[in-house]
Amino acid sequence: MKEYNMKNRILLFSLFIYLLLSSCNKKEKHQHQAAKDQYTCPMHPQIIQDKPGTCPICGMDLVKVNLNAGQHAIMLNQTQMKLANITTTLVRFQNIGNNTILTGKLVADETQTEVISSRVQGRIEVLYIKEIGQQVKQGQALYQLYSENLLTLQQEYVLALKQAEAIKEDRYQWFVASAEKKLTLFGMTKSQIENLAKKKVVDSRITFYAPVSGYIKNVEVSEGQYISEGSLLYRIEKLDKLWMEAELYPGEAQYVKTGDEINVSITDSDQNSIKGRVTFMSPEYRKGSQVMLARVEIKNADHKFLPGMQGNIILTHSGKKAIAVPVDAVIRDASGNHIWILQKDGSFISRKVKTGVENSEMVEIVEGLSENENVVITGAYLLYSESVLKKRA
Repeated sequence: MKEYNMKNRILLFSLFIYLLLSSCNKKEKHQHQAAKDQYTCPMHPQIIQDKPGTCPICGMDLVKVNLNAGQHAIMLNQTQMKLANITTTLVRFQNIGNNTILTGKLVADETQTEVISSRVQGRIEVLYIKEIGQQVKQGQALYQLYSENLLTLQQEYVLALKQAEAIKEDRYQWFVASAEKKLTLFGMTKSQIENLAKKKVVDSRITFYAPVSGYIKNVEVSEGQYISEGSLLYRIEKLDKLWMEAELYPGEAQYVKTGDEINVSITDSDQNSIKGRVTFMSPEYRKGSQVMLARVEIKNADHKFLPGMQGNIILTHSGKKAIAVPVDAVIRDASGNHIWILQKDGSFISRKVKTGVENSEMVEIVEGLSENENVVITGAYLLYSESVLKKRA
């Protein structure tokens, strides 16, 4: 009988333990389910609700709390990521090196500068363009010249035309062609010569036109001035291409050579950098100094850049292949360097990393990051600020 009572007590005790554990498991499951159904504001983590809605502080949509994301993870929906300008990229091995920055200035490409000189002696009657820096178009009137030589040549041309019309012989046609060539060599345009042939009326004042489009760099004459053949009148700069000139020391010259394609940044431009090609390296030091001149040619088809603008020539050297991320992806604080990783569940976590070679655009990650992980490259500081607020809440 005693043995029977003992067995009953054991069975009752086991049943009690089973019911107790079952109740605890149900309670934990219920609590876990309730936690899954909680919603919070990404910008104000102290706001917690048991159903979707909007934050009473900032009005942002609440997001579901993900317990698997970790204590310091941040959840954002697509709308919030777009508003915060948060973008990510898969990291990969790429070439990275140190940068040497040279300060430079844009100047006009001298090979593109057009020098306007007089082909005949005479007197400047009218200057149509008088201001330095004024833009001119090809075919635009520049100046009007009175020239006795041109007047004589016009008379010869008209006489040759009349003789050729009266006497139908080849030699008179040759006289016409010869006289026309002289007028062309002395600067008259084809339309001016055609008009002279049609009207047969000479003009003592001839207008001369711009041979190219560009900007007036210099005006070397004034109205009423007598000029001789070959006198300098204008300099016209074409800005389709520009030079970035910079000085460099002998130790820096080893990082660049003629023909290299390098990055150039313009101070007053909204572009971070543009490509240029080294066209000239000075073979000697500047007088009284230990510096050399480097010249980089850049394209400027839209005339966005102007001579005189300041900028930098960026020389990349000591390159190697490594895992690298953009500079803005790395957050630096008192505890070290951190990056933000986008997880498969859509949450963002912060990870401490060790950096290596760094230049103006990229940073090498020596430890803490693997290839093909999804790293935040813009908006990382917003995530960092939110993480700080979340820790204080």
